[in-house]
Amino acid sequence: MIDHAPRLFANDDAVRRIGEGLVACALARPDWTHEAHVAACLYLIVERPDVQPERDLPAIIRRFNESVGGVNDETQGYHETITQFYIRAVRVFLARTDPALPLAAKVNALLLADEGSRDWPLRFYTPERLFSVEARLGWVEPDLAPSLSYPR
Repeated sequence: MIDHAPRLFANDDAVRRIGEGLVACALARPDWTHEAHVAACLYLIVERPDVQPERDLPAIIRRFNESVGGVNDETQGYHETITQFYIRAVRVFLARTDPALPLAAKVNALLLADEGSRDWPLRFYTPERLFSVEARLGWVEPDLAPSLSYPR
């Protein structure tokens, strides 16, 4: 699998800046890293009960992408299966994580866990399936291992 050392967050405010910056379309495009995607997802689940990630995150990400000049189409921008997969992964991780941990500690632990790794989806999907137009535009079930399940 791919071996990238994740960039960790210094404190809770750094995580909140990413999460709120995404929602407000106020992040610089270079700040929208893999780590930022994961941090924003966890932040929204933990601290924004007004946002339901499975329903709301697709539009939030699409709007952000467009705000920085990106395009959401069949080949670039928003990817439905990857987004929904990571929402599930974050929920699985949080189900076994001490809720009393500070926000940055949760995010950093997630980034160091399997579920937070860049290649986690490729343990469940072949590249051909994960990076297909069908998977970009809608949810597709994994073809290598069963789909993640998590408590609702």
